[in-house]
Amino acid sequence: MANFLFILSKDENEAAARCFQFAKIAHTKGHNVNVFFIDGGVTWANRTRDLDIKTVTGDCPNDYLPYLVENEVPIGV
Repeated sequence: MANFLFILSKDENEAAARCFQFAKIAHTKGHNVNVFFIDGGVTWANRTRDLDIKTVTGDCPNDYLPYLVENEVPIGV
């Protein structure tokens, strides 16, 4: 089992979707995962933010973030 720290530093939908997606994948494979928001990424801590905006690949941050929250993956700001 490995330890992963995913850092989101941009206020970009695509960056957030990938960060949350990779964190979910690592966690489902049994790895220890932490997510940390810095710089522009802190805007993703806003609970009223629209997480359903699609990326160019058709997914959205809301496809992955609820899993992280439900499974109590640590998310720091």
